[in-house]
Amino acid sequence: MKIISWNINGVRAITQKDFFKDIETINSEILCLQETKAQDTQVEKALAQLTGYHQYYNSAERKGYSGVAVLSKSKPLSVTFDMGVAQHDNEGRVISAEYENFYLVNVYVPNSGQKLERLDYRKEWDDHFRAYLKNLEKTKPVILCGDLNVAHRAIDLKNDKSNYNKTAGYTQVEIDGMDKLLKAGFVDSYRHFNPETEAYTYWSYRFKARERNTGWRLDYFIVSENLLPQVKSSTILSQYFGSDHCPIQLEIG
Repeated sequence: MKIISWNINGVRAITQKDFFKDIETINSEILCLQETKAQDTQVEKALAQLTGYHQYYNSAERKGYSGVAVLSKSKPLSVTFDMGVAQHDNEGRVISAEYENFYLVNVYVPNSGQKLERLDYRKEWDDHFRAYLKNLEKTKPVILCGDLNVAHRAIDLKNDKSNYNKTAGYTQVEIDGMDKLLKAGFVDSYRHFNPETEAYTYWSYRFKARERNTGWRLDYFIVSENLLPQVKSSTILSQYFGSDHCPIQLEIG
């Protein structure tokens, strides 16, 4: 089974590019999208030609903001939205799909903001979200995918020293949040297979960042430790464009 995760930075924008051709080429069983930036009906309309998938959307109350979608060729046993914590559940950031052997959680984690004005909120989010995942794990192993809005280690961004504790996504608070998640029994699948590889999933549209490969690894497949033996590969598909993020892929047997 191939699972794809992709922050598409606007469903209406990316579908005007090579998105449908790319999805056909990738040919995954499950497709998880983040930052759809549209209401449910608008996402449904934009993705209408993807007829081979059961489709689920979770959009923010605020229009043109956030939003996630799960598209699955096989129908999940159940699908739930948000994590059941009132202060977090109006931004369309979480969809959980239950399959026979695991839960698949698609997430778009809040950005801490240009001036780190949401950093305190982000810390609270991380704590609540970790508890949500551990609760799911009581029933079945968990595959978490999405834009986690953190570069976990210096290897995960091009300019680590100039960004540390100054830029959203590379503060000690956010790094600690990821540390706590991994210490709670989860594994960063890409780093498991590629411990020393410098590779990125996000490049700013400014300063020719992608051309120069000045990027960040913000997108992850995080899996329950007991699911790791079934993971065949975890890869970054940087050959695909259309967004300021590229898709990532998990293959599980």
